[in-house]
Amino acid sequence: MSESAGSARKILTLTDVVKEFPGVRALDGVHLEVLEGEVHCLLGQNGAGKSTLIKVLAGVHHADSGEILWQGEPFAPASPQAAMRAGIATIYQELDLVDDLSVAENAFLGHEPSRFGFTRRRSAAEQTRFILGKLGHPEIPPGRLIKDLPAAGKQIVSMARALSHNAKLIVMDEPSAVLAHDEVENLFRIIRELTAHGIAVVYISHRLAEIREIGDRVTVLKDGRTTAAGLSARTPTRELVGKMTGRSFEYAFPPRVAPDKESSAPEEKRTPLLTVTNLSRAGEFADISLTVRPGEIVGIAGLVGSGRSELLETIFGARRPDTGTVILNGHRITGVGSAVRHGMGMAPEERKSQALLLDEPVFKNMTLASFAGFARAGFTAARDERAAAQRTADNLELRPRDVDRPVRTLSGGNQQKVVVGRWLLTRENNAGGTRLLLLDEPTRGVDVGARAELYQVIHDLAANGVGVLLVSSEVPEVLGLADRVLVMREGRLIHEALAGEIDEDTVLDLVMAGSLMEGEAA
Repeated sequence: MSESAGSARKILTLTDVVKEFPGVRALDGVHLEVLEGEVHCLLGQNGAGKSTLIKVLAGVHHADSGEILWQGEPFAPASPQAAMRAGIATIYQELDLVDDLSVAENAFLGHEPSRFGFTRRRSAAEQTRFILGKLGHPEIPPGRLIKDLPAAGKQIVSMARALSHNAKLIVMDEPSAVLAHDEVENLFRIIRELTAHGIAVVYISHRLAEIREIGDRVTVLKDGRTTAAGLSARTPTRELVGKMTGRSFEYAFPPRVAPDKESSAPEEKRTPLLTVTNLSRAGEFADISLTVRPGEIVGIAGLVGSGRSELLETIFGARRPDTGTVILNGHRITGVGSAVRHGMGMAPEERKSQALLLDEPVFKNMTLASFAGFARAGFTAARDERAAAQRTADNLELRPRDVDRPVRTLSGGNQQKVVVGRWLLTRENNAGGTRLLLLDEPTRGVDVGARAELYQVIHDLAANGVGVLLVSSEVPEVLGLADRVLVMREGRLIHEALAGEIDEDTVLDLVMAGSLMEGEAA
């Protein structure tokens, strides 16, 4: 913060804010106070009301009651454009940029520089170039199309759009979710520069380590209510999690029974369930060989861009390898159809676009992989579908349990449970069922409480003999879940160790070594 908390001016104050939708009170008396030039972190489980709150600030929703003061004056923006004009900009997790427009056109979308009714494109480009320079990214061309930028570049353009409105408050919703480690550091540098100039930032993240590093103060929401306001960002984890969940909570992974040693393990435990041999795809990864045994959790650690996701998609048959083989339980995998048929399931990184039919009900999404099992004389037995999905929803403690509800309306953590539940249901619905589950960033955008539940689901699957191969950007997650850890860098597996024989610092040293050496050479 540019000033101490005691002397900084209040720029935003919410008192007893309520917002209701049919059948649900999303905000039930929220209090929030943001100071000029601070990073104020907003915490809460999925469904706590964070998204509704930021949409009220952004003018998407209108509060039903309560008071909002912006720079000391009553505030009720009639539209997102009105909120932007007032100086409040929101950068959503799913960036609302127009892919087929240029960087400059996106930065000034809706308030283009004009003269005599004509848009001054050269002026827009010059102003965009100036703003990008302030953000430390003069290399981004104002004329480049948004669709040609990487995720980090798109986020910079969203910030440029905010600054083009002279924003005094920028709300960032899970801004680091798609960023690599070095990109997160650059994001934090930009945030510090913004707050040094008096701009306030409301920062929403499930990653408590980020809150510690970038935050000044924290407000916690639970069930639409403020359970803690203005706490220090250095507040102990146990206290923060307790405020989010309303219960005592050990921020730890479920206990795992150490895998049996090779000499004493039963034959079926020693024989690999999955064998990947010399798998390669040009420009993505090369010469990958690995195994997963029944009941074993194998974790892959590596930076974004190291080829992790592409490897999982190739193992699943969604990409065709240039060389190499994938053998599952003695059967060669030649595509997604053969993968599913022989007992492989996958929860991809982008669950909304790659795994879910968002406007379909929960039960339809859960039964996608076992649909044929519910067919009777050429017709689908919808009652059986619902019943099976309901049993799975109950086992996973899905919230809410209504399997007729459109999956779009669920929180991120519960959407992920639906994807995992799809493969659990195949075990119930046919003799073989899922024997190997591939998980790509299984807890991205998932709150602390739902993470713990997903961790338990993963461990329960392994305890029942399912092999698990997972990828995560969070090294503690890989070390906490896996029996065995593989480290991937620049498309190659460079190290393997039992999880208990390697620590976080060693993993980070291994995955970052290439970047560090390049920096030193430069």
